[in-house]
Amino acid sequence: MPDTKTKPAERKERFTTLSGLPVDRLYTRENLANGDAESALGFPGEFPFTRGIYPTMYRGRLWTMRQYAGFGSAIESNQRYRYLLSKGQAGLSVAFDLPTQIGMDSDHPLALGEVGKVGVAIDSLEDMETLFDGIPLEKVSTSMTINATAAILLCLYVAVAKRQGASLPKLSGTVQNDILKEYIARGTYIYPVSPAMRIVTDIFSWCRDHLPKWNTISISGYHIREAGSTAVQEVAFTLADGIAYVQAALDARLRVDEFAPQLSFFFNAHNDLLEEIAKYRAARRLWAGIMVERFGAKDPRSLMLRFHAQTAGSSLTAQQPENNKSRKPPTNSSAPSRKKSKSSSA
Repeated sequence: MPDTKTKPAERKERFTTLSGLPVDRLYTRENLANGDAESALGFPGEFPFTRGIYPTMYRGRLWTMRQYAGFGSAIESNQRYRYLLSKGQAGLSVAFDLPTQIGMDSDHPLALGEVGKVGVAIDSLEDMETLFDGIPLEKVSTSMTINATAAILLCLYVAVAKRQGASLPKLSGTVQNDILKEYIARGTYIYPVSPAMRIVTDIFSWCRDHLPKWNTISISGYHIREAGSTAVQEVAFTLADGIAYVQAALDARLRVDEFAPQLSFFFNAHNDLLEEIAKYRAARRLWAGIMVERFGAKDPRSLMLRFHAQTAGSSLTAQQPENNKSRKPPTNSSAPSRKKSKSSSA
């Protein structure tokens, strides 16, 4: 048997992950911290949840798949949501435009040129009713990417659900509500940090009592990775933010096992498959340890790092072919003249 540890000529002098971590040619049991895979990793569904938070994972239930969508008006977005649901999508993911994200009505002077551009414009309860017209909120899980104005949009969502006659304890979904990453990486904050954090923990408290199936926050590493971090830094910033939120809730006199089961996370899904797997495993393991050792959580649900992921925008092709070019009609003098039609967006 050849010695697989010898080094014949290789393509590169040094192989690394996208984050710059060295990748060896070969890994064996010797690379495990204590040589015992069972104690080092544990089993799925058991502390520290390295290999997954549920025993059967996706053999038991598929993940929820949503297309992140929001168009200029509530009417257009509603049409899109109905279409997606008719094609089998399991939940909704609402994108709001920037004025909505920073608390400006569409007719505000500073909103000029931004209304409906990167998501749907919501200015009123009527807009929210239009957005979900014909969609039974009691039966659909809804994720809303909203932070500084998360409390307002969640209130509007609940008001629409009440008008539909829905049972609030049956409502399920997520409100991003992660204001710290806005200061770090994204920028759609309104208030100073302390009052902004108060709003976050107020949502924790209200949902604990009224929306028990709702994820009260989506602690987000995605945007930090998009802003240029490595995979290691993504986990570090995300868990640091998570620690800050838990501590803020405790300072607001909430009990850890009353709100922690409703916390969720959001990570980047980048190109380096093995590094991403290691990242998710490390994040699960670290969070379980933090919740037990630092915050004294007892409920197993408080220890589970539940997260969703989206494709890394920064991993997509930088140079895209030019789409929707206006093409001239055939150069045939006998052909009738015709107006150029407006090309559709890809």
